[in-house]
Amino acid sequence: MARQFSDALKENMKQGDGFLESENSVVTWCVGHLVSMSYPDKYDPALERWSLDTIPFIPEEYKYEVIGNVSKQFNIVKRLLNREDVDCIYICTDSGREGEYIYRLVDAMAGVHDKQRKRVWIDSQTDEEILRGIKEAKDWSEYDALSDAAYLRAKEDYLMGINFSRALTLKYSYSIKQYLKLDKCVLAVGRVMTCVLGIVVSREREIRAFDKTPFYRIIGQFELNGHSFEGEWKAVEGSHYFESPKLYKENGFKKREDAEALINAFKTPATNPETGLLEQRPCVLDSIEKKKETKNPPLLYNLAELQNDCSKYFKISPNDTLAIAQELYEKKLTTYPRTDARVLSTAVAKEIYKNINGLKGYGLCAPYANEILEKGMYKGIEKSRYVNDKQITDHYAIIPTGQGLGALGSLNPTAVKVYEMIVRRLLSIFYPAAVYQKISITTKLAGEKFFSNFKVLETEGYLKVAEYSFKKDKSAEKSADKVQGKDTEKETDKESEKESDKEGEEDVSADSGLFDELKSAKAGTLIKANDFILKEGETSPPKRYTSGSMILTMENAGQFIEDEELRSQIKGSGIGTSATRAGIIDKLDKIGYIKLNKKTQILTPTLLGEIVYDVVDNSIKSLLNPSLTASWEKGLTMVADKEISDDEYMKKLSDYITKWTNQVKQLRNQNAMYRYYDISKAFYKK
Repeated sequence: MARQFSDALKENMKQGDGFLESENSVVTWCVGHLVSMSYPDKYDPALERWSLDTIPFIPEEYKYEVIGNVSKQFNIVKRLLNREDVDCIYICTDSGREGEYIYRLVDAMAGVHDKQRKRVWIDSQTDEEILRGIKEAKDWSEYDALSDAAYLRAKEDYLMGINFSRALTLKYSYSIKQYLKLDKCVLAVGRVMTCVLGIVVSREREIRAFDKTPFYRIIGQFELNGHSFEGEWKAVEGSHYFESPKLYKENGFKKREDAEALINAFKTPATNPETGLLEQRPCVLDSIEKKKETKNPPLLYNLAELQNDCSKYFKISPNDTLAIAQELYEKKLTTYPRTDARVLSTAVAKEIYKNINGLKGYGLCAPYANEILEKGMYKGIEKSRYVNDKQITDHYAIIPTGQGLGALGSLNPTAVKVYEMIVRRLLSIFYPAAVYQKISITTKLAGEKFFSNFKVLETEGYLKVAEYSFKKDKSAEKSADKVQGKDTEKETDKESEKESDKEGEEDVSADSGLFDELKSAKAGTLIKANDFILKEGETSPPKRYTSGSMILTMENAGQFIEDEELRSQIKGSGIGTSATRAGIIDKLDKIGYIKLNKKTQILTPTLLGEIVYDVVDNSIKSLLNPSLTASWEKGLTMVADKEISDDEYMKKLSDYITKWTNQVKQLRNQNAMYRYYDISKAFYKK
């Protein structure tokens, strides 16, 4: 990245040891963090030994130190920052909270004084954006509030990690070590990681406790002028079974024999009151509803959405997706990846034709880029839902720059596909919505009603752009357009998985003939009932999280909060940040608290993870609360936005650490925990 800055400056830079230099400028770099917070033993050697007597540990002033294995680069940077002939320092670390923190630590540790410091804030690595960032760089003091939030985030993770990990390890590690027959056992606890562990364990226990309920649906097979279709029976108002205790839900019976009895009733001829003869029961189209349904292009990608889609399509971890997104950014192909926004800024929207123009050289999507430019479809986009300055904090959504296409050949196949996804997502927003014709019909037989839904694509709209070239099986994409299961108790049909997904809705191709018949049919039309099929299903438990769905869950922590006012307060603040979420999942996997299946990306807890969960649940329960974790993140955002002071935040943090550390010290529940361990262990027997 430093080389890209030096190239953009076009100053004939010469390579030095850890820097580049021209007549006018010096460019140097960090390698991630060069400085970190010191461990407690640097405050007092006695603190190296873990003891309940020395916690809570909350220093009045925090100590920092240079990280040993990067000390050479730190000393190079320190020397350059303090050179007499350097009068202005441009801070070009990542445009975000962590990037701010990285430089502030270096600046403080290097003892920089009497220099002008300017903050470069950019959204992509293109030469134009780099030069704009340098030209428009603001005095670094403009970012003091962001720096305050960054320091607080580090102190929060440090204090919770040091105090809670020590407290819980000292209380419970011996019993856990003995129980699991481990050589050693240190309990790792953190503000975000413990909360994520809690979500994974809670879901696993929901699945275990789930009691499958069988149920029996009735599907009618009907015929209209030679065209066959199906309808699902439901016990709606007017039905003989309306609100009957025999029902599982309105569309299914608890017992097979009740469903079979109703089928027999449908098949049994009825006496014609006029002739007195037995005849097949009359079957009529009771109602027909026709309407149009539109499907708008989705919002643009932020990191969480991209990680979720990559987990789904390519079965890669959020960390792998972040690495790909970072590579695309560094090769000038896309904009800054660590963003929560899914919209563009007004300023970028006004210049978006430049990005589209560059994509004329991208073969897969060149026809769409040309069409958008030739027809002026990009005009007025700033007035759409895809542009909203209020929804952007640090950066707008991830989009292609339209540059760097020559680098595509150097990418691995998955990265090439990720780039295609990002390009198609952007180009989609300039196309109209897809439009479906939808017909819903109700069929009436013997006082009971059957329901059928049909829809066909009338106008393709953006869908022609959104179809990925790498998707061999298009049915998965199309199934998103169907009406899916009703709730978490989605049925699984034993005869056919697809059948249960339809839930009575069926897509009919436009030339099938049936759709034309339905369009002209009228209520009261007599139709033929050919047969009735019993479909056995059963409720299914909630699904385990995948790495991708967990990222979205962390982003949308408000879903765990029932109180609407509180939910609105933490809107926009999830568990962790776009930059850290992938690392949290990876860390939990590495320390053996959860297991990430590399092939499926499904997350499950380990026995050790469940034991740690139970320990926390019986000691510092609030650490498992997603809404509390999200509220801490919201507080950091409020510090960055100058809505509260860093002193206010630090006071609340110190009080929280002190209260819960002291509470753990007083606990005497080690022996009582064994019954929890035993319950979990039963599910891990080989």
